[in-house]
Amino acid sequence: MLLVRLLAISIVIHCFPPSLLGESLNRLRVFVLAGQSNMEGKAAVDPLLNHQIKAPETKKLFSHLHRDGKYLEREDVWIDYLGRRGKLTVGYGSPGKIGPELEFGHTMGNHFSEQVLIIKTAWGGKSIGRDFRPPSSGLPKEDKILEFVEGMAKHEFNILLKKKWNLMKKETPEISRQEVEKSMDVSVESIFLKNKEKFREEVVASHGHYYRLMIEEVKNSLKELKTRFPTYHGKGYELSGFVWFQGWNDMYHGFQDEYAENMKNFIKDVRKDLGAPDLPFVIGMMGQNGFKEAKGNMAVVKAAQASMNEVPEFAKLVRSIPTDIYWDKKADEAYPSWRENFEEWKKIGSDHPYHYLGSTLFFSRVGRAFGETLIDLMKKTTPRNHE
Repeated sequence: MLLVRLLAISIVIHCFPPSLLGESLNRLRVFVLAGQSNMEGKAAVDPLLNHQIKAPETKKLFSHLHRDGKYLEREDVWIDYLGRRGKLTVGYGSPGKIGPELEFGHTMGNHFSEQVLIIKTAWGGKSIGRDFRPPSSGLPKEDKILEFVEGMAKHEFNILLKKKWNLMKKETPEISRQEVEKSMDVSVESIFLKNKEKFREEVVASHGHYYRLMIEEVKNSLKELKTRFPTYHGKGYELSGFVWFQGWNDMYHGFQDEYAENMKNFIKDVRKDLGAPDLPFVIGMMGQNGFKEAKGNMAVVKAAQASMNEVPEFAKLVRSIPTDIYWDKKADEAYPSWRENFEEWKKIGSDHPYHYLGSTLFFSRVGRAFGETLIDLMKKTTPRNHE
């Protein structure tokens, strides 16, 4: 038996040169997390998580995050999040909060023997219809662009109106908005006509702005690995997966009706721009409906996200998963009276339903689900090593 094992080892060594074996074993596993505010992460560390790591009913769930109340850093998982980077630990959500990245990173670090890097690019309040609009979607029709230009004119008018209203209130406290409007020497229409071309240029430039920032950040992070992470061994990396968690801002401006097309183009363009044609993609479907049925534009966006599972060319390497199944029941029950019971609420949740109640349980569950889904998809890919 020993002779057979030695022979097998000899065959492996002769078939695969040591340099290739080393690269295969030591390459960096890279994952990209992108989206809007819920990918940023909205579950508070203090006081919520700090309480839950000690509370009898939740401490077991979070025992892997700390030792004697001190949060641990994972040596084998790095994170790079828009200027904040280091070993994975709590606090890489919005300032003072956690998001899906924490449990996603633990899931990947536990599964892979290689070093893991999470590149997170998330900005709150952004749509795929405008901000993350992929290049292949092109610009919207001119009437949609003009709608945004008109919106900018209204916004500027309201700023001027508010400023004058505040001044006039000092002399006439009871003065109404209508009275102030009549005294204005500009109107929405005059601002629109004066600034139409300038506003239009800004609107056009805003389409896809955050898509371009996202791609640029991923490329820069990979190009500067040794600078950003000095202990990086330089054995190459594999861009192993992408997670998208977004949708809220596409319920407006008619974006919901083009979400499916934009999502398809987004996946194709990301793969092309990152040079990863078979990049596994996980889409976290909107779940702010919680235990209730999604209605209206939320239902439209959710259906569009779910439809990616039916696109033939995405059959093996793209998967949309529900997130409402991870809704926090206890936080849901406590939310309606959170103001009246604020001290208790701080031990259960930390935000509103559009941010999944700021639940540490939700963001941990969904992060783990993203990781497990990607691991399953990765079984169907051929590794690509990058220098």
